[in-house]
Amino acid sequence: MAIKSAMTRTSLKKIEKITNGPLTLGRLLWSIRQTHDESSQVVFAKKLGISRQQLCNIEHDRKVVSPQLANHYAKKLDYSSEQFVRLALQGMVDKAGLNFLVRVVPKRGRGK
Repeated sequence: MAIKSAMTRTSLKKIEKITNGPLTLGRLLWSIRQTHDESSQVVFAKKLGISRQQLCNIEHDRKVVSPQLANHYAKKLDYSSEQFVRLALQGMVDKAGLNFLVRVVPKRGRGK
């Protein structure tokens, strides 16, 4: 479904269809757990370095994740950080009640 190095629009639309709504970081993590790992919340949470309850809250969009943690989760799962960070930032914007769409453009050619 999702290409690990870069998620395509097609794969993002498929995830939205599977999760019955707009893509959030929680829904993305849920879909990765369901479609790729097929692991329990306990096993997947251990992989991310968090508790099962924290994972449950993230998957159900009850907890907003910082961009730093989103980046950490992407690396733990061997995915590109761009979509994870974008979705974390979008979650923060949405929770604040702002009507903005977040777009993330990685820096190119600047040091690291």
